[in-house]
Amino acid sequence: MNAPAVAAEARHPALQRHQEKRHASVQNRVADRITDFAGSMVFVYVHILWFVLWISFRVEKFPFGLLTMIVSLEAIFLSTFVMISQNRADGKRQVLADAQWQIVQAEEAQNEQLIALSTQILKLTTAIHAMTNERAGAKDGPPAS
Repeated sequence: MNAPAVAAEARHPALQRHQEKRHASVQNRVADRITDFAGSMVFVYVHILWFVLWISFRVEKFPFGLLTMIVSLEAIFLSTFVMISQNRADGKRQVLADAQWQIVQAEEAQNEQLIALSTQILKLTTAIHAMTNERAGAKDGPPAS
C-alpha cells in the first residue's frame, strides 16, 4: 500500500521569490541550517549527551571551567543566530506586507472605477426615468381640470 502523498506547502509567490533570493547567498544558507538545527530537539539531545559524557568521563575537574567557557561561547553565537532568525522572519513579514499593500492599492483603483461606473449608471437611469416620465405625460395630455 502506498503512503498518501503529502501536499506541497502552499506558499505566497512573494515569499517564494524572497526564499529564492535568500538561498542565493551561502551565508544565508549556512545561517538557516544552523538556526534550523539549533531550534530542534536533536540539538537538545546532543547537548544532554555531551554534558553527561563530559562529566562522566571527567574531562576536567569541577567546577568545569572549560565546559563553562565553551557553553558561554556557544550561547553568544546562538543568540546571534536567534537574531538572524528573527530578522529572517521580519523579512518574510515585510515581503507579505508589501505584497498585500500592492493588492490593496489595486483593489482601491478597482473600487474607484466601480464607483465611477455606478455614478454613470445612476445618471443614465435618472435621465431615462425623466424621459420616460416626459413621454408618459405627453401621451396622456394635460391633466383635466
